[in-house]
Amino acid sequence: MSEKPFHLAVRAVILDKQNRCLLLRRSNACRSFVGKWEWPGGKIDDGETFDVALLREINEETGLEIELINVIGAYNIEMAQIRLVVLCMEARLVGGTFKISEEHDKYSWVSLTDLSKWDMTAGLKEFAESYAAKK
Repeated sequence: MSEKPFHLAVRAVILDKQNRCLLLRRSNACRSFVGKWEWPGGKIDDGETFDVALLREINEETGLEIELINVIGAYNIEMAQIRLVVLCMEARLVGGTFKISEEHDKYSWVSLTDLSKWDMTAGLKEFAESYAAKK
């Protein structure tokens, strides 16, 4: 039996002026993790660099424009068909008009100290709590 392939996804912790981050709740339009909360982001298209993919995904999911600040780390998720590596970046909100995509049905700006209270996607909760503890 062959090993499951690795795939790469990207997520951004978008911070506003009050140092809150944006969480989105996955809608029924998603194939996995329906009803779970996550930082915005997604998969990388063929030929895309991870930073370009992240800017595109943020705009598609939220209509927002961000400035990427730095890489904050990665975590992995063991899924049925793949092993997903999720690269996370810190970002600053710089513009745009917020509009939620059909992939999500709710959103919230959350204090970093409150992240542990949210029902997040696999792997993200522990990663987010660790990130918040360092801030």
